Amino acid sequence: MKKILVLEDEPSIRSFVVINLRRSGYEPIEAATGEEAMERIRQHPDILVALLDVMLPDIDGFEVCRRIRATGSKMGIIMLSAKSQEMDKITGLMTGADDYVTKPFSPAELTARVDALYRRIGGDNVEDALSSGPFLLHLHSRTLDKNGEHIRLTQTEFTIMKLFMNNPGRALSREEILSAVWGEDYSGEVKIVDVNIRRLRIKIEDKPTEPEYITTVWGYGYKWGY
Repeated sequence: MKKILVLEDEPSIRSFVVINLRRSGYEPIEAATGEEAMERIRQHPDILVALLDVMLPDIDGFEVCRRIRATGSKMGIIMLSAKSQEMDKITGLMTGADDYVTKPFSPAELTARVDALYRRIGGDNVEDALSSGPFLLHLHSRTLDKNGEHIRLTQTEFTIMKLFMNNPGRALSREEILSAVWGEDYSGEVKIVDVNIRRLRIKIEDKPTEPEYITTVWGYGYKWGY
């Protein structure tokens, strides 16, 4: 059974989400507060995806996301919020989320986002590793080393790195990256690509403001420049 954490303090919304996820073959693990969510994760270490509401009665969803990532977890994370402000989206992604869904959302939209993230996490890899310069991307463990030192990646960051390292020196458009990483049916904004690239640069570049590996192709997209 595919376990998924549903952190939402509004019982009616949580029930709505849980019912639709069950219909799609998932086993929802419910939580109403941030602290309760962290306890559920400890009780169910096989949870692979989490839906985190931003506005909560105790610690907010951003803090829950930070705590999950601080453990080294590669769990897929989707933020849920009634707010549509750009800064909320960027905050959620920069704290380690893989995707962001704004309320109100349709059951089909949410399930599609969850399905896409699950596919990225559970995809089978034929090759053992990809190497480029100081980087070694381990495809089975879905981890990255730079000069022998481990770099923590989210599932989305791993997928972006794999795309770049499979296409060295090739300029990839934002739309191409969006389709390859988030799926052809993704209905969110292309800006999610830029935010994830910025976050990835912070992790892998010696000087994130002067990127050596992920270079910008102005007006088009990005290129793995090593």
